[in-house]
Amino acid sequence: MIRKFYRPYIPLVIVDILALTAVFGLVLGWFPLTTPIPFIKYSNFIWIFSAFWLIFSYVFERYKRKLGFFKTASRLFYTACATFVLMWIIIQIFQDAEFSPLVLWTVTAGVFILEYSVLFVYFAYLYAVGYNEISERDLDKTPRKNAQVKPAQPISDEKYNNLISLLKTSVGTKALDFYQQITDLHSGNLSVLFGYNSNDLKLIEKYKYSAFIQTQRLNDLRKVNMMLNQVNTKLADDGILICCFESKSTWKKNILEKYPAVLNYIIYSFNFFVKRILPHLLLTHRLYYDLTNGKNRIFSKTEVLGRLVYSGFSILEEKKIGNLTYVVAQRTSNPLPLQRKVYGPLISLTRIGKNGKLFKFYKMRTMHPYSEYLQAYIYDKNSLQEGGKIKHDTRVTTLGGFMRKYWLDELPMLMNLLKGDMKLVGVRPLSQHYYNLYSDELKEKRVKYRPGLLPPFYADMPKTMDEIQASELKYLDACDKNGVFSTDFKYFFKILYNIFFKKARSK
Repeated sequence: MIRKFYRPYIPLVIVDILALTAVFGLVLGWFPLTTPIPFIKYSNFIWIFSAFWLIFSYVFERYKRKLGFFKTASRLFYTACATFVLMWIIIQIFQDAEFSPLVLWTVTAGVFILEYSVLFVYFAYLYAVGYNEISERDLDKTPRKNAQVKPAQPISDEKYNNLISLLKTSVGTKALDFYQQITDLHSGNLSVLFGYNSNDLKLIEKYKYSAFIQTQRLNDLRKVNMMLNQVNTKLADDGILICCFESKSTWKKNILEKYPAVLNYIIYSFNFFVKRILPHLLLTHRLYYDLTNGKNRIFSKTEVLGRLVYSGFSILEEKKIGNLTYVVAQRTSNPLPLQRKVYGPLISLTRIGKNGKLFKFYKMRTMHPYSEYLQAYIYDKNSLQEGGKIKHDTRVTTLGGFMRKYWLDELPMLMNLLKGDMKLVGVRPLSQHYYNLYSDELKEKRVKYRPGLLPPFYADMPKTMDEIQASELKYLDACDKNGVFSTDFKYFFKILYNIFFKKARSK
C-alpha cells in the first residue's frame, strides 16, 4: 500500500529495466524452450511481467533514495514475491497462452538474484571503509580556551624509575632512547599511554599535558581516529604526540623472508585477504572487528600519516626502530569535521573549474587511504620531479602506478566530460594546493575556461614547474586570441601525435 506519492529516483528505475532486459534475453535467448520463436510467443508475458515488477517496486517504495541494505533487499524480495504470485494467477486463468510456469520461476529468480547481486556490490562499496570507528557524540566539541599548558612539578624519582622500567619491558631500550631524545620523561606534563580507553582519556584534564606517548602499536587499536581526536582535544597548543605502527611494507617483507619461496606468497596472499579485504566487506567487516577486536591490522605508512593530519596534527619526524615506525606529530589545528571515509575503487576529488567553481573530479583510486590529507606534507618533503608530479610519491600503490602509466585511472573522467565540468582539451584540473603554486596571472586565465582531459602538457612536454606554467599560459593565450575551438582542434592532433608516435607520458 502506498503511504504517499513520491518521485522515483530514476537511476534505480533504469537498473530495474536493465536487469529485466538482461534476464529475459538470457532465459528466452539461451535456455532451451519448446518453441522456436520464444520472443514472439512470450512478448505479452515480457510486457506484463515488467509492468508488474515496476509497479510493485514503486508500491513497496524501492525507488526511494538513501535506503539501507537490509531495507532495500527486503523490498526487493517483496517485489519478487508479489510479481510472481500475480503472474502465476494470470497464467492459471489464461491457460490458452501456454506460458511455461518454469519460465516464470526462472525469470523471477533471475531478476531477484541479479538485482540482489547489484545491491550487494553497491553497498559493499559504500561500506568499504573499514570499521566505522568514530562516534561524534564521543568527542569533545567545546571551544578551546586558554589552551596553554599548565606547568606541573616533575614526577618523583620513584615514579620515574618505575616508568623507565615499564618502558624498557614494553617497548625496548632503543624506543626508550628515542622517547628520551624527543621529550622529558621526568616531566609532569607528559602522559604515557599503554593502550587506549576512551573513558580514561575523557577524565584527563584539558591542557594539562604538552606531550602524549602512545606505546601500543596503532595496528592493535580498534579506534585509532577516536584516540587521535581525543588526544588532540586534551593536548595544549603545539603539544606533541609520539606513536608507532608496523607498516604494510615491513609486514610484507617479514612474511616473504620468514617462509620458503612460493609458500611465502601463498601465506602473504591469504593474510592480505583476511586483514585487508575482509574488514572492508559488507557482511564481514563488523564480524572481523568483533573477532579480532581490531588487533594486528595492516596499515600503510601513508594511511597512518594521513590519519594524523586528518586529526589535526603535522608530522615532525619519522624513525624506523626494528619493525616499527615511530612518528612524532605536533598538534596544529582542531580535527577536521567528522565524515564517513569511503575508500572504494572510484574516488571523487575536489578540483577548481571554470570561474573558480569547485567540482567533483572522478578517477580510479591509485593511492592509499587518507592520501588526500598528505599532499602538502609530501610536496614539502619531496618537491616536484620533471613533469610536475611529486618525486617519490609513496602515496601511490603498486597497482596504482600501473594504472597511471597506462591512463586507466583517468577513464572515469569521461563522466566529468558528459556532465560538462570538463572538455576534451584543456588545462589540468587542479587541487587548491597545486592551484596556489601558480602565478597570479595564470590563476586568472585558468578559471576563464573549463579544464580538459588532454592537457597542453602532452603537446609541449615541459619538465619544470616554470615550463608547465609557460605551456599552459601559451595555450590559454591562444584560446583568447584564436578561440577555444580552433585552439583545441590544433592541440588535439598534436597531443595524439606525441602520445602515439613520440611516446609522451606523464611521469
